[in-house]
Amino acid sequence: MLAEPVRTVASVEPMESIEAFIDRLPKAELHLHLVGSASVPTVLELARRHPDGTVPRSAADLAAFYEFRDFPHFSQVYGAVSSLVREPADVAELVLGAAHDLARQNVRYVELTVTPYTLTSAGMPAAGLTEALDTAARSAGREHGVRMAYIFDFAGEYGGPAAHATLEHALTCPPSALVGFGLAGIEQARPRFAAEFRSVFASAVAAGLHSVPHAGEMSGPATIWEALDGLRAERIGHGISCLDDPALVARLRESQVPLEVCPTSNVCTRQVPGLAAHPLPRLLAEGLFVTLNSDDPPMFGTTLTDEYRRAASVLGLSRSELAGLAANGVRASFLDSGAKQALLAEIDAVTAVAPAGGTGSAGGAGSPAGDAGAPTRDAGSPTRDAGSPTGGVSAETRA
Repeated sequence: MLAEPVRTVASVEPMESIEAFIDRLPKAELHLHLVGSASVPTVLELARRHPDGTVPRSAADLAAFYEFRDFPHFSQVYGAVSSLVREPADVAELVLGAAHDLARQNVRYVELTVTPYTLTSAGMPAAGLTEALDTAARSAGREHGVRMAYIFDFAGEYGGPAAHATLEHALTCPPSALVGFGLAGIEQARPRFAAEFRSVFASAVAAGLHSVPHAGEMSGPATIWEALDGLRAERIGHGISCLDDPALVARLRESQVPLEVCPTSNVCTRQVPGLAAHPLPRLLAEGLFVTLNSDDPPMFGTTLTDEYRRAASVLGLSRSELAGLAANGVRASFLDSGAKQALLAEIDAVTAVAPAGGTGSAGGAGSPAGDAGAPTRDAGSPTRDAGSPTGGVSAETRA
């Protein structure tokens, strides 16, 4: 009788779920607003503490309050929530709440946008606000392992007074971790203040702050052109309307100025009809430099982790593309080069043990995190370095 041949069965490791892969990815969050980061329980507590405001005091009513008709309506709601932040202690509570939420998502570094004018114009002392930001940043690192940097911005519809007050605060009484200067709000209100805004941004850049205005979120390509040429933008918040102008797409492709893309935000403020219609895949296909961000996550029912998951499940991005987006967030940040390289190495380590899951995409989002061929952009002038413990001025290159 012939012996039956011995059958060997190859051991096959089960493929890691996309959710687990995303959870393991170290991340940087570059587009997150302080007031917009406030958790639902925190907003409810502030609303109960200040019943003179218009913000609902029950979870169900707050959920309805967060259903936005359009961007101006969102802006009104955001202002109502912001009006509840009245004491420096409230600011510190929001910063630490954001750090807690980010740490649970494996976010290692955040550039948190603060709009000081809305707080100081309501009576909060600038020095008290700055002290709260400094204290909270130290606590965020110590208690949650999240490295915190700040961006000061103002809403364009408030014009010259807001612009000049924000600049004065940034130059005379800045938090130690201040790295950037931004512009948000209703983009259609900007043209009549263009000269003032250019002057204010020129002063901020001359002082070593990075220019990071929103543009092309709710208006056309002209706003992005003005951000690039008038405000000397190093990154663009949103920027999705660039696709309406082939010359602008070519400019952004050549310069590799990063776009901070926030898909769920754009859906909730009615800038795109639905997540499946979001232009993120096309931005990547055009070879543009894109980061993935959450903007005002509790207001939009999202998190940064959710943005990655939706980019995979709804927009069809592969694991390598998701890892590329995470790496882009690190590269586009204002971290010092040593911290960048360490984070990029961690992203490489995660991708090394996971299947590629696709062929990648243009714009760096499909390449390995530590790819030496990734675009390197020199800030071109002395800039504030988020790696400096004093927030001092130093030259910085995006590695």
